[in-house]
Amino acid sequence: MALETEIRDALGSLSPQHVDVINESALHAGHSGDDGSGESHWRVVIKAASLDDMSRIARHRAVHAALGKDIIGRIHALAIDIQ
Repeated sequence: MALETEIRDALGSLSPQHVDVINESALHAGHSGDDGSGESHWRVVIKAASLDDMSRIARHRAVHAALGKDIIGRIHALAIDIQ
């Protein structure tokens, strides 16, 4: 299964109204953290009512928790945009 699909499926636990999973690895080719896999740098754009009443840090922690250690361990960089 592609990492994009794993990320999208994992974020489903937050019951998002909207989620985009964007692979930005090509923008970082040759930079530190580029492992050559093409799946090292990601951006998540998410809107979920479950995140509404949380602080910014709590929202980011919730996204990380939803992704879990296995997925987070395979990502060098994760940008999170919460709408």
